[in-house]
Amino acid sequence: MDFTPLSEALASKSYDKISDVCDQLMLKFAAEGVPFQDEWPYAIHLLGHIYVNDINSARFLWKSVPSAVKENQPEVVATWRIGQRLWTRDYAGVHEAIHGFDWSQETGVVVAAFSELYTKRMFQLLLSAYSTITIHDTALFLGMNEEDASNYVVQQGWIVDRASRTLSVKKQAVVTEEKLDSSKLQRLTEYVFYLEH
Repeated sequence: MDFTPLSEALASKSYDKISDVCDQLMLKFAAEGVPFQDEWPYAIHLLGHIYVNDINSARFLWKSVPSAVKENQPEVVATWRIGQRLWTRDYAGVHEAIHGFDWSQETGVVVAAFSELYTKRMFQLLLSAYSTITIHDTALFLGMNEEDASNYVVQQGWIVDRASRTLSVKKQAVVTEEKLDSSKLQRLTEYVFYLEH
């Protein structure tokens, strides 16, 4: 079996392409009648769907994983544990599942990339949902201890109130682009022309 496209995606850190590459390879091998189930990189394939936040596809892939693989490859089960926590919106549990397994080197690289991406997603969620939040809750969402979580959000401009153990969320300015329509441009041109003559 030729896993070159997957190896290339991993080598180039194109983690957002992993699920598509794996889906295409799986279809190709199935169409060619190549038995691949024992050698299939299920953990990487699941992580590919998880990375792009396609939990439904990850769920269906998990259901198609042979029982023997589930029984003999704990890394596949650990990967699905991340998917389960995402499915149930157990935000702190996602971090626990990420850090609760000793990943192989190849899988660990993708898990680390997902962990970083997930932390950024959770930060954006907090940013949009809260004006104040406890340090404890922030730490749970970001998968950090309270001190690291405080330092992380302070770097983003949030304000710490040590007495009440809360954080004031600093909303980021929304940049809106105003498009200049042709009639406004015409009037501006005429005005400048008028001033010059």
